[in-house]
Amino acid sequence: MDAKKVIASILILLFLWSDLAFAAVRGREVMYVGGTIAEIPEGTKGLLDTKDKKVLTFESPQGSFEIPYDQITSLEYGQKAGRRLGVAITLTIWALFSKKRKHFLTIGFKDGEGDPQGVVLEIPKQYTKVFIATIEARSGIECEYESEEARKHVHG
Repeated sequence: MDAKKVIASILILLFLWSDLAFAAVRGREVMYVGGTIAEIPEGTKGLLDTKDKKVLTFESPQGSFEIPYDQITSLEYGQKAGRRLGVAITLTIWALFSKKRKHFLTIGFKDGEGDPQGVVLEIPKQYTKVFIATIEARSGIECEYESEEARKHVHG
């Protein structure tokens, strides 16, 4: 393999790694993965505010939305495992054998006109218990889990 091909391959891998590195949520950040709120682009990162006792709020520079707790009709939590490709590229091939889990909270609710709506949020691992417990308590809706493993992550 000549030097040009090696350099091109490295640049392509670095480009792919940078996209993967910025795709995950970090700290208190939450990502609006998608849903019925057309005003906010999919993949928008922001903060989820649970302080108000009546309304759950997502805020970001690209836009915000509010979901009244009394309009929530369903909650579902699940995890998705993905390979740590970015780490493997920069460190070692053995990192491909480790998994990184993404944590997703799906919220079904009714809008002001009574029409069904929904959002899917990627939430930080360390806040899953807090977010789910708060939303369950304020909405009166019990969270459903995609798997027993997801349930154990929240309830131990």
